[in-house]
Amino acid sequence: MTRPITAGVDGSEESLAALAWAAREAVRREAELHVVHTWQARDSAGTGDRDAQERWVREAVAEPVRSIAERHPELTVSTEVREADDPVAVLLAAAADSGTLVLGSRGHGAVVGFLLGSVGRQVIAEATRPVVLVRAGDEAAGEAAGREVVVGQQGEPEDSADVIGYAFEAAAARGATVRAVRAWTLPTVFTYSPGSMALADEAGGLEQYERKALGEALGPWRERFPDVPVVEHVEMGSAGQVLLSVAANAQLTVVGRRARRTAVGARVGSVAHGVLHHADCPVAVVPHT
Repeated sequence: MTRPITAGVDGSEESLAALAWAAREAVRREAELHVVHTWQARDSAGTGDRDAQERWVREAVAEPVRSIAERHPELTVSTEVREADDPVAVLLAAAADSGTLVLGSRGHGAVVGFLLGSVGRQVIAEATRPVVLVRAGDEAAGEAAGREVVVGQQGEPEDSADVIGYAFEAAAARGATVRAVRAWTLPTVFTYSPGSMALADEAGGLEQYERKALGEALGPWRERFPDVPVVEHVEMGSAGQVLLSVAANAQLTVVGRRARRTAVGARVGSVAHGVLHHADCPVAVVPHT
């Protein structure tokens, strides 16, 4: 059974862009669209009683959902409006049952890019399923033919399997090309052991070693998705900067996040954090072990 695509909405311009993106993704993947909104009753003057507030909230959510249903009559849409003190918990629960959770992210132009609020940041850091961040102003025209799905690959093949798999599925649904990116830097004396350097020498040098590593990570997915064109991109530099440099023509950028907690709690990760803040296109953050 195909998991639903879930959109978290709060009435803001960016969340409405996320809802529109989620609807198009649900159509592409032949999945249900699930819309989630959380609210808290207010006691301030002029807001009325709790029941009146809830009616207003439900009506406010119903209008954009009606618009989406009219735009995509083939789409099955469900709505969940929850009164909750902790919106993060509600969104994480929704994400756990979804193929993808889609959220809006405030953007102030190409230079500043994504600005993550505390809710979005916590959800991305703790979600067990992919989370896509969409900027206000995102439109279907950004998914035009020729625009690639860019994905970052790091480590061993098993480290990035979930991330690359998500990128290939997204590209297959769009009829797009996958551009797989592996960035590398010159090793320090503390990073590479004599044994690993010997392997690099056998591969023809460090760059060829990195190209081989990328090819091995892509191999299973090329076989599974033989109709998806693939461009392999290996470049020396920091992973975040290299990803951003090739994502100018992307309709979606896919990055990984290690699904583990540290002493200070769950973290987004430096590469994902940098791409989220500066990419022009929607960004999918995929948790992996």
